[in-house]
Amino acid sequence: MQDLFYFRSMIGVHLKEVQFFAYHGICEGEEKTGSRFEVNLSVWYDSGIPVTEIEQTINYVTLYEIVKQQMQERRGLLETVAESVCINIYKAYPFIKEITIEIDKRTPPIENFEGSTGITLRKTY
Repeated sequence: MQDLFYFRSMIGVHLKEVQFFAYHGICEGEEKTGSRFEVNLSVWYDSGIPVTEIEQTINYVTLYEIVKQQMQERRGLLETVAESVCINIYKAYPFIKEITIEIDKRTPPIENFEGSTGITLRKTY
């Protein structure tokens, strides 16, 4: 008798290098000056079947709208923004297995600093 193997198939839907101008931060004046941000997002789910229709997958337009809405709401910490994005994505797609979101502040208010700062949040369900 042959051994039967079950291969789990995961699909990831991604938003990459999405740019926003927003007012997140805890430093004085950031609520007035704002900053540029870049978001990378991956949402994974167990497909189980060949995907041939948009209703069988995660719509990246919906993901973008969720991220856009949350980026427009001012918050002190990027961790709070990322958590809110994950909560809203899970509400829209409760069958997801994992979310990874990276939010980078492209112009942080650090004297003589060249580069970006940011956070990564990974949630599994």
